[in-house]
Amino acid sequence: MHYTGTIWRPPYEAASLLLEATSGCTHHKCKFCTLYNDLPFQFKMSPLADIKSDLQEAQLWSTDPIAMLAARLQGLPRPEQIQRVFLTGANPFVLKYERLMTIARLVQNYLPSVKTIGSFARITDITAKSDEELSSLYHAGYDGLTIGIETGDDDALRFMNKGYTAADIVKQCGRLDRAGIHYCFFYLAGISGAGHGEAGAKATAGVCNQLHPSLIGANMLTVYPDSELYQEMQRGSWKEAGEIEKYKEMRVLLQNLDIPIQFAALGASNAFQLQGLLPKDKNALIAELDRIIQTVREEDLREYRLDLRHL
Repeated sequence: MHYTGTIWRPPYEAASLLLEATSGCTHHKCKFCTLYNDLPFQFKMSPLADIKSDLQEAQLWSTDPIAMLAARLQGLPRPEQIQRVFLTGANPFVLKYERLMTIARLVQNYLPSVKTIGSFARITDITAKSDEELSSLYHAGYDGLTIGIETGDDDALRFMNKGYTAADIVKQCGRLDRAGIHYCFFYLAGISGAGHGEAGAKATAGVCNQLHPSLIGANMLTVYPDSELYQEMQRGSWKEAGEIEKYKEMRVLLQNLDIPIQFAALGASNAFQLQGLLPKDKNALIAELDRIIQTVREEDLREYRLDLRHL
């Protein structure tokens, strides 16, 4: 398989085939982000020859006699047919409609068992596609996008150079809803800065309540020294929220969400793992957050944050 640099995927894509369609990020201007700093370029499309080669390799996993024998000798189940592909890179959905359709055809040609194709996406990737193209992409198998909206707080979006507004999130994800394309949101607790998190959480809930995301994956902002945000902190133009403050912010988000949705805080940035379905598990999740807020020391949470060398 062809992979470039560190490969990132959401926790819930663990069983998916990771297929490199792009490397890096077309935007690469978010002040807090260091995920693609190890690459010597900003963004690159994978050659179709590499994608074909990787699909041919994956094609053998469930049929290769040697692979099946190795699984049997190790007491493992027979390799299952691949059901889902996740395109890697910061935002492969930025690719033009024709390129995405070509990739979908290749996937179906080599792996006819695949039912859906997902990827990370930016709000601006959706903007560039017509309603007809989005509908066609859905029927070609594209479903289950992961979108790092981070927040619905316009001040924070502007300061962090996200490149879109809360109104853009509502408009473009509404278009995904109408096209039938499901999507998950990443939320970043702490992005609004010290003293502003709870207001940012309410604004985010206000955005989400107008839409139909399948899941909100909550993460906690970790500021690394090689980020532009760290330099803003050194200049005194932005102040980081405390760790308990981030949990209070997450509590406000949960309290204000009025849509049926899966809520998960499973990434490494979270010292405590949380997961549940709203509205059924809302009270239990809030109770667990209250327990953390009331019993866990700020110093211990801060030590966890400082020891987190990589997300």
